[in-house]
Amino acid sequence: MPSILDSKCILIVGSTAGLGRSLALSILALPSKPTVIVSGRRKERLDELVAEHGGDGRLKALQLDVSVDRASLKIAVDNILDQFPDLDAIMLSSGIQHVYNFSKPETVDLDNVMSELSVNYISIVSMITFFLPHLIKIGETRPSFIYTVSSGLAVVPAPGVANYCATKAAIHSLSLSLNAQLKDQNVHVVEILPPLVESELHDHQGKSEIYSKFWMPLQQFTKLTMEGLERGDVQLPIGAIAGNYAKFEQGKLDVVFEMQAFMRKAAEGN
Repeated sequence: MPSILDSKCILIVGSTAGLGRSLALSILALPSKPTVIVSGRRKERLDELVAEHGGDGRLKALQLDVSVDRASLKIAVDNILDQFPDLDAIMLSSGIQHVYNFSKPETVDLDNVMSELSVNYISIVSMITFFLPHLIKIGETRPSFIYTVSSGLAVVPAPGVANYCATKAAIHSLSLSLNAQLKDQNVHVVEILPPLVESELHDHQGKSEIYSKFWMPLQQFTKLTMEGLERGDVQLPIGAIAGNYAKFEQGKLDVVFEMQAFMRKAAEGN
């Protein structure tokens, strides 16, 4: 099974902080010595990353705002591919999270709902679509990869962050379908399902002090995730998520492949 050790050049979207940043640095340290492209909105964070860790020239930085309109995002993807024609992997880890209380609907900020949906799902499916012709072409000669980052909340939602959970459930479902659709093209879709992890994601909610009593340390999450990526696992439920994954999701990917085979057979019959 191909693994991240087979990647020569990987773009990590949303890598100025948290999970994305930590995984980017761990991938940079792999013995296979891939080129790692970090990207995000905050240029100063990107510059700091390259200044601290880019000594051998394999760490590159690109400013990228995934909340822009579709046409601008397409231009950004085209520019990335022009600069890095050997790109064979993308990891999509950007995301935002807001708290809503739907029992008090007058407090629900629908602008935040739409923003969350756009950043956490629409931008992801758009970028995948824009990158896929290139990744399929790469797959003709060597493996290419799409790494999605959903959440354990895609399996069992936390009601307080209902819309976030819904966007991650959408990423989870999309990942299963793409895994089946793209396998014959040698494009490998790998889904990471983090638990509650030490992150800046919750700072604007004022919840970091509370969550810090329960979250998985970022270093531990990174270690477990890298082990799965190096093994070539297709789905990576990390830490406490493994129990809910085994209860609700185990074997689902096999059923998705069966559904794919059934639909192909039905189409051929027509």
